[in-house]
Amino acid sequence: MTRRRDEPVRMDRIYTRGGDAGETSLGDGARVPKDSPRIEAYGDVDELNAVLGLALARALPEPAASWLTIVQNELFDLGADLAVPLEDARERLRVTAGQVERLEGWCDEANEGLPMLRSFVLPGGSEAAALLHLGRTVCRRAERRAVTLAAREEVNPQALAYLNRLSDLLFILARAANAAAGADEPLWKPGGTVDEPPS
Repeated sequence: MTRRRDEPVRMDRIYTRGGDAGETSLGDGARVPKDSPRIEAYGDVDELNAVLGLALARALPEPAASWLTIVQNELFDLGADLAVPLEDARERLRVTAGQVERLEGWCDEANEGLPMLRSFVLPGGSEAAALLHLGRTVCRRAERRAVTLAAREEVNPQALAYLNRLSDLLFILARAANAAAGADEPLWKPGGTVDEPPS
């Protein structure tokens, strides 16, 4: 039976034994080592998606929850993009400039009511903010992995831009989560612990 277009995958069994020797298949069917730069890149995107799932399970304020639900789906799009080399000429799912622009719009909207930054922000405050900061750091790692891949093979530039904007959005949403919770925003005080008495 053939798979319908609205049915991205069909699995009756999760394990295949195909990766037992340390290789996996890309979206174009090519076999590569599981530690190849391409696998590392979309593996970190997968980890980011899991962190966002954890953040969403903590009842984020709106509109952050709705936005990140959309982002979770788009991260699968991004993973699919990275899983197929760009030179594959067939029609493939690729991240678009429109998706990047929407992230920019959300950044502007979420940042509008926040106080101006006068120091670097430490991860923390509310639990939701801490989880969003964790997501931001994983997003930055995914971006670094994608940049490493792009230095070796051609990569969709919109995929790189998406990760860059998403890390900005997660930073802003962490600040907004602290504001919504009435939590103090932890700020970096350069050298601020130097004169602290020992406990």
